[in-house]
Amino acid sequence: MASKIQSVKGTREFYPEQMSLRNFIYEKMRAASQAFGYQEWDAPFIETIDLYAAKSGEELVKKQSFTFQDRGGDFVTLRPELTPSLARMIAAKQGELTYPVRWWSFGPFWRYESPQKGRSREFFQWNIDMLGVNSPEADAELIAIAATFLRSVRLNPQLATIFVNNRRLMESEFDALGVAPDKRLEVSNLVDRRSKMEPAKWEAYAFELGLTQVQVDGLKDILGDFDLWKKSDELTRLFAALEALGVKEYVKFDPNIMRGLLYYTGTVFEAFETSGSLKRAILGGGRYDNLLADVGGQPLSGVGFAMGDVVMGIILQENGLLPEFIPTPAEILVTVFDESMWMKSFELAAQLRSAGINVMVYPEPVKLQKQFKFADKMKMKIALTVGPDEAANDSVAIKNLTNGEQVTVKREAVFQSVKELLEI
Repeated sequence: MASKIQSVKGTREFYPEQMSLRNFIYEKMRAASQAFGYQEWDAPFIETIDLYAAKSGEELVKKQSFTFQDRGGDFVTLRPELTPSLARMIAAKQGELTYPVRWWSFGPFWRYESPQKGRSREFFQWNIDMLGVNSPEADAELIAIAATFLRSVRLNPQLATIFVNNRRLMESEFDALGVAPDKRLEVSNLVDRRSKMEPAKWEAYAFELGLTQVQVDGLKDILGDFDLWKKSDELTRLFAALEALGVKEYVKFDPNIMRGLLYYTGTVFEAFETSGSLKRAILGGGRYDNLLADVGGQPLSGVGFAMGDVVMGIILQENGLLPEFIPTPAEILVTVFDESMWMKSFELAAQLRSAGINVMVYPEPVKLQKQFKFADKMKMKIALTVGPDEAANDSVAIKNLTNGEQVTVKREAVFQSVKELLEI
């Protein structure tokens, strides 16, 4: 016997139940995006590696990308993120678009990482951005969209929190500490890694970067000051806008939030699950003001965030917030009484479909009891039967699968009777 062929390591298989969850998350993303007026778009799944080399960071390009040489000799990669593609596409039509641009997308991405719970090499991601406006109020709108999504999947502020910071604020604090300009990026990454390292190892790493004891102590003071945002006009305006948008309860300031990607320049934010002992990242984003110039466009301000579907699915499951899985989108089964009635069943199903109702026809004329049991397992609500008696009287037997009651109605009354049962 041949051995079973396994799926590629780190990829995912979507049986109907998993696909239902993915679609649920997608629909909630769509609703939150469209509620604020954002348009759906997408980009190629394969891009040149040069697109990411300038701005995404060495680790993403060299260690996490699925990179290969195509037959023409060009080095390309399965897309690990979407923001560089967004910048390229905006730059290509920069003079033709209406600003501000509000775009969102949901699609597959690939990163060569070690598969573990909450992380796979293949994942779906929500990306949403506004370009053409440079203001804290625009930043607040993106954060409000994230909060709107969290609320729509019933993750309240006790279960999920969005933490914000501002890179310009941190730059001014680095200035006050006397951190050299050529060390800013390394110190930013040091801050970003603080929650992922043991305190002693983190401090040792700071010394390796060339920071003095005074600078390390000063940096610790900065990272422990949760009122630091009051020194930033941008963050003061941001929190005022979040209150007006009705989502302030979801948002907190945290000076430890820096975001690892190179292109962020102002406000940055990350949402975390806060219901358990571990803080799991849900989404992250921020303001980027210099990205388009690196792909041939004119400078254009932007703000956006991204959210993967893997962790979100786990969080919903662990908090008992998964939607009910319905095995079929058809709530009605048309049975097949026998071979002589088969076409009558098809005709009835076609009539209901033309009226906008999803209908499934049982695929063969077996015992009705077996067909009813199938409908129960598929969580269908109604079974319709056209037998010889019903055909002779131009009628249909309607069985309510919820309570077992059955009535017979004239053919012309079937649609209204079914509609009333479905609305109960």
